[in-house]
Amino acid sequence: MEFHKIARSGQIPEGVVRRFFVGDVEVALSRSDGEIHATSNYCSHLDCLLSSGKVTDEGLLCSCHGSVFDLVSGEPLCPPATRPITVFPVREEDGHVYVGIDEKLAAAAMKRRAAGSRRLSAPRTT
Repeated sequence: MEFHKIARSGQIPEGVVRRFFVGDVEVALSRSDGEIHATSNYCSHLDCLLSSGKVTDEGLLCSCHGSVFDLVSGEPLCPPATRPITVFPVREEDGHVYVGIDEKLAAAAMKRRAAGSRRLSAPRTT
């Protein structure tokens, strides 16, 4: 697994969610209780941007419909989401944030985005 430097530590204040890119993969970085977390940036419910949400006492809150995800496991804690989001290994060193991404994690993050979006459905023909 390769770790990519994607942010400065100061760019991720407590309780805030920010969007970053590693190639084509969008990553949502957040900080809770001083610890950095990295997840895919798309809600598994309807493909909303998790970077538009916020960190709560329960986890990562999607601003669209109120789903909450566990920051460590990615599991949904509150509906309407029923599928987990991808969680990436992350480390903070020397004032920078590094996110670990391999082919499997990248594919899972991209698959979640496409599979969860109604906007990506083929148009109906009558």
